[in-house]
Amino acid sequence: QVQLVESGGGLVQPGGSLRLSCATKGFTLDYYNIGWFRQAPGKEREGVSCISSSDGSTYYADSVKGRFTISRANAKNTVYLQMNSLKPEDTAKYYCAADACSGSYYYTSGGYWGQGTQVTVSS
Repeated sequence: QVQLVESGGGLVQPGGSLRLSCATKGFTLDYYNIGWFRQAPGKEREGVSCISSSDGSTYYADSVKGRFTISRANAKNTVYLQMNSLKPEDTAKYYCAADACSGSYYYTSGGYWGQGTQVTVSS
């Protein structure tokens, strides 16, 4: 059974950092691409970053490029999203999903999704 569990969210001041974790079960990270998505209140879910299952290539939305870094630890079946220089507009619920992205393309339907973790950037 495929499962994804996010953790690491919280309240942080503007300019601060957080690292989100996505612990996976039921598959290995060389099987599915893993994407991070976010959804702010009243807005559509958007893709933030994707890491390729085949070669670990990484992709980022323009809004987070240079500030966020996606990585994976295959031995731990865990994908991370390091978020630096956080802005109030980064406030959202963040989700990880398997088989929901391909390069710079993000799919908000289909795939396997976690329950999300809230990130709030506020002073």
